[in-house]
Amino acid sequence: MSDYLSVCALLEELCAAGGVSGAEDEAAKTAARLLEKYMPVKISPLGSVTGSMGSGEPHILLDAHLDRIGLVVTAIDESGFLKVAKCGGADIRVLAASEVTVCGKEKLFGVITSTPPHLSKPEDSDKAKEFDEIAVDIGMSREQAEKLVAPGDRIVFNSSFSKLLGSRVSSGAIDDRAGVAAVLRCLELLEGEKLNCRISVMFSVQEETGGSGAQTGAFSAQADEAIAVDVSFASAPGISAEKYASLGGGTMIGYAPSLDYSMSRRLAEIAEKENIPNQPEVMGGKTGTNCDEIQTAGAGVKTALLSIPLRNMHTAAEVCDLADIESTARLMAEYIKERGGAHA
Repeated sequence: MSDYLSVCALLEELCAAGGVSGAEDEAAKTAARLLEKYMPVKISPLGSVTGSMGSGEPHILLDAHLDRIGLVVTAIDESGFLKVAKCGGADIRVLAASEVTVCGKEKLFGVITSTPPHLSKPEDSDKAKEFDEIAVDIGMSREQAEKLVAPGDRIVFNSSFSKLLGSRVSSGAIDDRAGVAAVLRCLELLEGEKLNCRISVMFSVQEETGGSGAQTGAFSAQADEAIAVDVSFASAPGISAEKYASLGGGTMIGYAPSLDYSMSRRLAEIAEKENIPNQPEVMGGKTGTNCDEIQTAGAGVKTALLSIPLRNMHTAAEVCDLADIESTARLMAEYIKERGGAHA
């Protein structure tokens, strides 16, 4: 853990912020403050955090998404319970009895309802409820709740930032605050380098709900190349060996029809040359990340994907290895140094 104090501190601070899709203000403020150390920062009309520094060619865009999954209030019932819908890919299987924070006029503690096993119907005992069957209990009557909560308010899953053995940590929102941390760490590694290229950064909103932040941000940036950083599946019981990577095995270099093959290959070659731990991630179609939106922006952008292995994705107890964030940051930095002429 001592080798990754910088990355750990960044990730813990980023994961502490709210920022459910479409309401990323709190996370954006944190990310903007951290990015301002390296470049002037702007907030896009949709709420993405953007910045740019340097000049020359190529113009390289680094992207990671700010938003986290959560819930959105749809109604308040006659007893004061909050009815909800998912905001992003929340996993209904792990929500019963979860602790949450309702972001209304003030932050309110809540608990997702759970039917005791004694009262469950036999045919429902091994089934997860649907979203329209659960509710959030904030301990208020309908009249009290309506003074503080309204339909459209977001709900965040409560989690703690916990250190596991070695360099592994657990928290909610590691998807994709780990990517944000990797980009910030990359910029730290580039400090003092003389680069003949332009670097733009985009911490994009609404990835979990369709990628509109990346689509509009990439159009605005008009970069020559882009590297998006996200998370992907790490090894765990019950997960196919063909779909996971090794936790702690290094950054995952993406290969897919929507990704630029020459960029992917060059990233792999640089990783080999610089002894940066890495592992391939091959996809036969779209990546399911911001890359799918970035590559079609404007006249098209050559795009690569680096992913950080993650366990328990889309839960309040995601697990990653700080070493994988560091290897992702190092590989981006070495790629930019090569493209910007620092190795000339």
